Order: sequence, then structure tokens, then C-alpha cells
Amino acid sequence: MSLVAGSGPLSRDRAGRLSPPAEGDLVYIEPHPRRVQAVLAGRTVIDTERALMVHRRGEPLSYAFAADEVGDLPSKQVPEAPGFVVVPWRAVDTWFEEGRRLVHYPPNPYHRVDCRPTHRGLRVTAAGETLVDTVETVILFETALRPRLYVSPSLVRTDLLRRSETSTYCNYKGSATYWDVIVGGIRIDDAAWSYDDPLPESLPIAALLSFDETKVEVLAELPDSASYDDCGCDL
Repeated sequence: MSLVAGSGPLSRDRAGRLSPPAEGDLVYIEPHPRRVQAVLAGRTVIDTERALMVHRRGEPLSYAFAADEVGDLPSKQVPEAPGFVVVPWRAVDTWFEEGRRLVHYPPNPYHRVDCRPTHRGLRVTAAGETLVDTVETVILFETALRPRLYVSPSLVRTDLLRRSETSTYCNYKGSATYWDVIVGGIRIDDAAWSYDDPLPESLPIAALLSFDETKVEVLAELPDSASYDDCGCDL
């Protein structure tokens, strides 16, 4: 969802600006020559290398298929691509791209995850207790999203963490495990998360912890998110 989400170039809150200026809801449609398969009730109902990828503001990234390739599956026409339709994600049991099982949405070819060891400071406190105070961190840059700092559990007061039952999945990082923070009689649900077995592009953050600044106090030394107007770029 990188082009239309966060600060992406087709989002409402784009970090940069387009030249010449373009207003309104832009839709970007492009060929996606990867093998896409859909399975329903044990039967492959879509198998193509001719899909399109539709980047539309306010909607999840989606595949579009030639109408004659989707059979009797429910579908919606793509006005900007005559003859192509979008099949609802939940209309089939499982989606695959080049043999990899997908969850929630297609992986975006413009989405990048870059993890770098760094000495950026991270201090996390909750209810007066310090959970982390270190400069030994890993910074994760993810397209159109704010950078985040991850830290080794050896530098965290893990005695104040309890694994929760929450789990989420990201097509770029993998399955996340969540952790509650318990200080005295206070429990802060899902205040931290980690990726025990991340996808290849995110291996540097394997088993490291990151903290939710909306639930605990996080002081992180992160890059400024200055706009182009502030950085002196002459577009």
C-alpha cells in the first residue's frame, strides 16, 4: 500500500510533491508479470501471469484480472482498465504469488524494508519503571511509514513483559508476537511486539523488541520527517 498510504506519492499526506502538480484521487495501474494463483475449496480458480496491480487511494492494494480469467467468482469492474476486474480478497480461500502464500493483501513491489544497526538512543518507561535505556538499537525503515527502533531483549526489562495472545501478520516482516507490560498492579496490553521468524528482508530484527509509543513512554532518537518545503529541495 506504499504509493497510496502513509506519506506515499499518491496519498493525501505525501511527503514530497508532484511536478507538475496533480490534485484529486490519482489511480495508478500497472502490469504485474508475476504468477498469481487463487485457490477455492481445494481447486485453483485463478492462475495467471497477466494480472494488473491497482494502486487506489483509500483502498487496499489489489490485483485486477482479465474478466475471462475469473470464471464465476464475484468481481468488480475496474473503470480505468476496461475488461479487467477485481476479485474480493475473501472470495477465495488462499492467494499465492510466485508460490508464496499471501495474507491480507498483495505484496507491494514499491514497498521496501531496510534494517540497519545503529547507535540511536531508545528509552522506554512505563508507570515510572524504565524498560529500556540504550543506544544499541536497530532502525527499521519501511516505505511511507515512520522509522522504528528495535532492541535486543537482553537490553530490556523482560521480567516486566508477558506474552499476550495477540498476533498480526505483515507481508514484509512476517508474524508478530505481542507483549503486555506489567508494572506493579498495572497491565498495559500489547505494548511491545517482536518477529521471532521474520521474512528474509527483515531478518536483522529477528526476536528484537519494539514499543508502542501510544501505550508506553518512548523517547526514540529518530530522523526528522521534514517536508521538501523545509529541506531546500528545488523541484
